[in-house]
Formats: sequence, structure tokens, C-alpha cells
Amino acid sequence: MASQDWFDKDFYKVLGVDKSVSQADLKKTYRKLARKYHPDSHPGDIAAESKFKEISEAYSVLSDEAQRKEYDQVRAMGSGARFTAPGSSGGNGGFEDVFGGMFGGGGGGGYQQADFDDILGGMFGGGRFGQPSGGYRGFGGPTPGRDVTASTTLDFTTATKGDTITLQTADGRPIKVKIPAGVSDGQKIKLRGKGQPSPDGGEPGNIVLTVHVRKHPVFERENLNLRVRVPVTFVEATLGATIEVPTLDGAPVKLKVAAGTPSGRVLRVKGRGVETSKGTGDLLAEIQVAVPAHLSSEAEAALKAYHDLEPGENPRDEILARARG
Repeated sequence: MASQDWFDKDFYKVLGVDKSVSQADLKKTYRKLARKYHPDSHPGDIAAESKFKEISEAYSVLSDEAQRKEYDQVRAMGSGARFTAPGSSGGNGGFEDVFGGMFGGGGGGGYQQADFDDILGGMFGGGRFGQPSGGYRGFGGPTPGRDVTASTTLDFTTATKGDTITLQTADGRPIKVKIPAGVSDGQKIKLRGKGQPSPDGGEPGNIVLTVHVRKHPVFERENLNLRVRVPVTFVEATLGATIEVPTLDGAPVKLKVAAGTPSGRVLRVKGRGVETSKGTGDLLAEIQVAVPAHLSSEAEAALKAYHDLEPGENPRDEILARARG
């Protein structure tokens, strides 16, 4: 149900968009404003915090098709008027200002209760106001609260290993969120009961949290596996060597590189990937042969001497033959 202050709030103006704005453009505009006024970017700035809450409220209504339709109807009918309680200085004119035209106009007594039910029932889902089981004749029981969408960005390690973090809602409430191990970029987490409260005593809505994950400078996720590119020297790749490979825990593991290992070969370290309740991945070490950028004259002479001893084979013969093929 729309709150009475919808009559006074122009959500389109708050977001600086036209009433015909598409949902895609609405979302793009909101994200831009949210980044601009987010409290994390303006610590201690009450004005920025207030503006952030204002645009969040506007977007929460306009981004929901049903709420947006209801809001547009209320604004079109109300033209800025608000309900006035019986016996106030405005008499019963509050209802008549808003609905008088629909009931034929006139002073008090010019309508029956059934008229309100017929008009508001069609507009807000049907039914008679004032019932304890939801306010709409009680069909279906109390109305659940509306879900709220949100997003957060995690560092790679937190997303991989899991943790409990604290987030702040649009109205300033801190909430603790348990991030499961192995959450991936773009994954959604449902926080049950953390959304908007029910208007008539039903279950509160949920927060649907979209997780974004920052890239790691060394590791990449491949489902439950972690991939790391490990440079080795030409001599190590040719003659073989035992090298150290980094892990996400920080402690390196030793890995044997066989003689004649080509660039691009992947060596697997079991059980050192992403550990979740559904299983544990591996660490994939992709070998990259590092070519020296500078050689001393002695090293260059030695390399030329080696070249003279190489077999007279062209390693590109096979690929050239396939291309002609």
C-alpha cells in the first residue's frame, strides 16, 4: 500500500528523470547517484547521507513495476493533496479533495463507504479497509514486506574463503552478512527478513544482495579451482627443476617441473583450490617460460654455441603443414 507521503514526494524529480524513463535508464541513473552520495564516500556528511536515503527511497518505489504504477496513480489523483483526519482543521475535505471528483463532488455525506471500497479496491488490490488480517478483506492473509535489492564488493580472499561482514542499509541500519566460502562474482545472496516490513503485520521482506568480487593480482577462479601463472627460466624448463608456487594461504608449495616442460603446460596441486561445503578444488599452476630481455656477452656467446649444437629441426614444420592442408 502506498504511504500517504507519496502525495508530497516527486520521486522522478528526486532522481532527475522523466516519467517515461525506462527501467534500464532508471537503474543507470540510480547507480550514478548512489555512488555520488554514498555515505562511505562522505563520512560524517549528514546532507549526503540524507540525499542517499532520499534517492534510495525513490528508486525502491520506481524500480518495482507494481509500486511505480500505484505511485503514478496516487500522484495523478492527489495532485499534491494529502489525507486529512476527521475533526481536524481541514474537516473532511482531505478525502474530498482527492476523491471528490470520483464520487461526484460535494460536501460531507455525499458518498457511502462502499464507494471507497470499489475505487480503492480496484486500485490497490481489492477489499475493505480496516480488517485485522491485512486490510483487504483478509484474502490470502497479511501482506509480506517488499524485497530490497542491494550490492556489495568483496576482495578476492573474502569471497573465496568466506567471512562475516557488516553492511549498512539505506536507512542506516547495520546488518551482519555471512558470506559463504566460494561465492562468485555476480552471485546473489538472500538475507531473509531483512527487507521492508509488512504494512499489516505479515512477514518482512528480504534483501537480495548481489556480490561483486575484485580481481586478485595473482590468482583467478575457475569454478572451485585456482589458476596461477608461474614463470620459469629457459634452463629450468629445459633441464627440469623444483620451484616454489604461491598459494592463497600465503605459504608456497614446492612443485617439480619435469625436463622439457613447454610453456603453457598446467601442473596440478591437489586440494589447494577453493574449499567449500560442496567440495574442494585444486591449484592449477600454468608454466610460462620466461625469455631473458638482456644477455651478457658471455651468455650470448654460450647460447649461440648451443644453437650450433641443436638438431636441425624446424619446430614450426608441423603447423605450417597443417595450415597448407
